[in-house]
Amino acid sequence: MLATLIACIAIHATPANAETQSNPSKPNVLFIAVDDLASTLGCYGDVVAKTPNIDHLAATGICFRRAYNQLPLCNPTRASVMTSLRPDQIKVYDLDRHFRDEVPNVVTLSQAFQQAGYFAARVGKIYHYNVPASIGTDGFDDPPSWNQTVNPKGRDKDDEHLIFNAEPHRKISGALSWLAADGEDEEQTDGMIATEAIRIMREKKDEPFFLGVGFFRPHTPYVAPKKYFDMYPLESLRLPFAPAGDREDIPTAAFAHNCPVPNYGLDEPTLLKATQAYYACVSFVDAQVGRLLDALEEQGLADNTIVVFWSDHGYHLGEHNGVWQKRTLFEEGAQTPLIIRDPSQSGHGSCNRIVEFVDIYPTLTDVVGIESPSGLAGRSLKPLLNDPVAKWNGTAITQVLRPADDRLPEQVMGCSIRTHRYRYTEWAEGRHGVELYDHQSDPNEFHNLALDPDERALAVIRRLRPLLRAKASGEIPTVPVNPGRL
Repeated sequence: MLATLIACIAIHATPANAETQSNPSKPNVLFIAVDDLASTLGCYGDVVAKTPNIDHLAATGICFRRAYNQLPLCNPTRASVMTSLRPDQIKVYDLDRHFRDEVPNVVTLSQAFQQAGYFAARVGKIYHYNVPASIGTDGFDDPPSWNQTVNPKGRDKDDEHLIFNAEPHRKISGALSWLAADGEDEEQTDGMIATEAIRIMREKKDEPFFLGVGFFRPHTPYVAPKKYFDMYPLESLRLPFAPAGDREDIPTAAFAHNCPVPNYGLDEPTLLKATQAYYACVSFVDAQVGRLLDALEEQGLADNTIVVFWSDHGYHLGEHNGVWQKRTLFEEGAQTPLIIRDPSQSGHGSCNRIVEFVDIYPTLTDVVGIESPSGLAGRSLKPLLNDPVAKWNGTAITQVLRPADDRLPEQVMGCSIRTHRYRYTEWAEGRHGVELYDHQSDPNEFHNLALDPDERALAVIRRLRPLLRAKASGEIPTVPVNPGRL
């Protein structure tokens, strides 16, 4: 075992716009992305999670408890966030297609800040990476989005041979796999990401910056220092409850192709160890977020820095009798952490309004007062940053593409709309199944009202179907799609 730190940092820099030197009063943006993070946070009501730093951020900003991603897969959702365009607009549904293949001249979020005189930097994962294979590289980046990029690579790459894989027939990138690592936080890639981000804060504190900081955990393999595993004794953990026969009223297409067998066929002790490892990574990342927030205070930047904390999509830890990871349109896959702290806005606490990830881009340009491109799919959340209970007529659209396999005879597009009360989902415009859940009485989505709908359910479906189809097509894409990368 190599106990030494591998710190291969690739730095690519171009001069910042000269205008930045004359506008030091502009608010900075600290844009924190976490990979594969469910709402396993104290501020989202998780009683197991130990996340004091993220909880503090939520208490001092707005915690959007009903924020939804546009497609629960890394590449499409990150491209959507950075362009404020829906998957059907950028034609990105898999892990291989770049958004500029469809919209070559689009101005990304960080580009809009560059055009307004900001220095834009990325440390770690903002756009898609193959994890863990591409750690230490640029990944599937977008060079015009940044003035500078930094790609740390820590001992977690060196220690991959030590990782336990509960499904050895699958790569550790997609299997339940983990390592309670030796060494300190700063030796891990995510610890190095925090260190490099803090360095950039110090170097650029006298000019406005947009700093994207992307952590790789808790993406598989679940790797964190041992002390974080110790925070979650196995005897304190439980698998999620689901009633017997929960899957009987759910369409086949609703279950992701990467998890066709409940719980991957693994036994409960193994699943609890995976759960422990996942929570360990969450607390490890929380500690790195704490380092970033402390650095803002130490550098005197906290009162002039907007902090955005988000994950790329939701995540399953065994719900619905054995669903794991991502790629679903259930609440656990579609709903995603989003916290925004803007010192210039008056709101604090939780917001239960329905918002979408395409809203992040126009929100930031609005609160900073810079120009954003026309045609963005989202809308500004500024009213909710001032008053989290302000009137807000929100719906959220999430979609996902299934490959043809031994379960489905053809590719199937799933599209879902979330309102304050309901989730309505169509698979192939209903040909491969329909789902309707009433979150007022069924927050865990155990009872599919669309299977044998009464008049009230039919009325809801008739109302929601056109709203859904106006923003997400159930048609099979005509652009290239790699079935093995969906």
